[in-house]
Amino acid sequence: MNYVYLLKCSDDTLYCGWTTDLAHRVAAHNEGTGAKYTRSRRPVKLVYFEEHEDRHDALSREWHIKRMSREEKLQLISNAEETNSFQAC
Repeated sequence: MNYVYLLKCSDDTLYCGWTTDLAHRVAAHNEGTGAKYTRSRRPVKLVYFEEHEDRHDALSREWHIKRMSREEKLQLISNAEETNSFQAC
């Protein structure tokens, strides 16, 4: 399984990425071994994720999310919370 995810950083910014092991990747971000962007913005919190069976689909979705405005990303998070389709790991 492939995951596209959004993290909320300690400075209230959002970070989008993809992985095949969500729990491990979030832990890596919080340990400072994840993306350069999140190293100085720890701790980070997983606020949204999607599952994709195909790696290409996950990478495509990540690309689209990264091009969304902050407001659109926050709406994505809010919609997932309202429908209870998001559960942090």
